[in-house]
Amino acid sequence: MRRRLYWLAPDVESARRIGDDLLLARVEDRHMHFLARPGIDLGRLHEASVLQKTDVRHAAITGSLVGALLGALAGWLLAQYPIENLRIGVGGILLFTAFGAGFGFFASTLVGTSLPNSYLKQFERELADGRILVMVDVPLHRVEEVQEYLQGKHPEAAWKGVDPAVPAFP
Repeated sequence: MRRRLYWLAPDVESARRIGDDLLLARVEDRHMHFLARPGIDLGRLHEASVLQKTDVRHAAITGSLVGALLGALAGWLLAQYPIENLRIGVGGILLFTAFGAGFGFFASTLVGTSLPNSYLKQFERELADGRILVMVDVPLHRVEEVQEYLQGKHPEAAWKGVDPAVPAFP
């Protein structure tokens, strides 16, 4: 189980120093993500991916659930009110449910990649001013340790909190 920690660094150089210190604190490079406004070169820092920048995860989960519900409803309706020579049983309802979930996942993921991450909207002003958002995924038992470590080493970076909704496979 991981938690995502957020800091705002004043510039790219400060973000680089934070990244280096996180490596020294034994946080793997793949668990660090950096976000800046378009046009700012992050250099060797790992820019946040589409999964971090967009609402694709939320959209995929919602689309799958809604699609499964609608598929199950369609299957049930066809079982209750059959079309001539078409009988739907429990297996058919399950197939409609699975198809609905798959289609809902596909369609909503396409939409989700175009929507900005709703959690990151609170940082829009700071990012527009040229600050760098540092996102670090750490195990639950290391949250306080990493937070205190960075606050002590980088007073110029503003602590912005913890997001408890980090997926198991970032």
